[in-house]
Amino acid sequence: MKEALFGKTLNELTELTVKAGLPKFTARQIADWLYKKDISGIEEMTNLSKKARKLLSNSYILGLTPHVQVQTSVDGTKKYLFPVQDKFIESAYIPEKSRNTLCVSTQVGCKMACSFCMTGKQGFQGNLSAGEILNQFQSLPEKESLTNMVYMGMGEPLDNLTEVLKSLEILTSDWGYGWSPRRITVSSIGIISSLKTYLEKSSCALAISMHNPFDDERKRLMPVQKTNPIREVIKIIKNHPAERQRKISFEYILFRDINDTPKHVEEISKLLRGFRCRVNLIRFHSIPGSKLKGCSMEEMEKFRDLLNEKGITATIRKSRGEDIAAACGLLSTKAMT
Repeated sequence: MKEALFGKTLNELTELTVKAGLPKFTARQIADWLYKKDISGIEEMTNLSKKARKLLSNSYILGLTPHVQVQTSVDGTKKYLFPVQDKFIESAYIPEKSRNTLCVSTQVGCKMACSFCMTGKQGFQGNLSAGEILNQFQSLPEKESLTNMVYMGMGEPLDNLTEVLKSLEILTSDWGYGWSPRRITVSSIGIISSLKTYLEKSSCALAISMHNPFDDERKRLMPVQKTNPIREVIKIIKNHPAERQRKISFEYILFRDINDTPKHVEEISKLLRGFRCRVNLIRFHSIPGSKLKGCSMEEMEKFRDLLNEKGITATIRKSRGEDIAAACGLLSTKAMT
């Protein structure tokens, strides 16, 4: 099978052009076609010589894949289905008055097995390449209207660190899409071995899935706590030199009678005291086979207010796309694998 050009960094494009006997500057020309112009094939790279285009076409394809299905929510959210590696992934387009966000996947399924997540119930089928991650963006019909991107879809981004970092480099480089890192947020449950590298190599925003400040309780919700304790995750972020230049948030799904008490507020405030960050409270979206129950809006508002009283900036994230299973924790293509 021919290799895809889309998803390659400028360094990778330079290597392949030199290997093909083409001038080094050809790499930047290719990047310009890939990431700044809408083309459907290598033959459309008209400022490359016919010889160069033929050489490239002999070994490479463009590598873009259109979606095969779209569902639209009553609230305007759209869920797109993309084929990858003989399987499928989902991404969600979330339009709002002041911003339009794309939520992308980084893996087919997920290894982390969080008890509240449909993607975790699916299990793990494979990592996405940088091109497959960015294809969800490039092939989106609403691409030109996007203001923000979040890596919060299927999978754990820091479990696929190399390809995620490549995709972020392409998104934020002047030879790529030229996006500001502040418009991009990567969500993680906290993989310590990858977290330090992410903090060093990317300046994009970071959202950490906390969901419980107590070790034993978090272990029951999230097996990753056994090897990646939330206290250590927070310590690493706090101690990183560039921490204050990066937007940091903590995701917190509220479960009734599990993590919604004043003692949880107190512990969260201890963990985050003196830390410039935000806590995003999220409503639990029920999944099959789970005994977990979400809190009412009134209960969520009370929890938010208690955090605010402790000096912790907390907000309630609006739930979007629940009727098409596009809301937080609901993405899954298990039925199609």
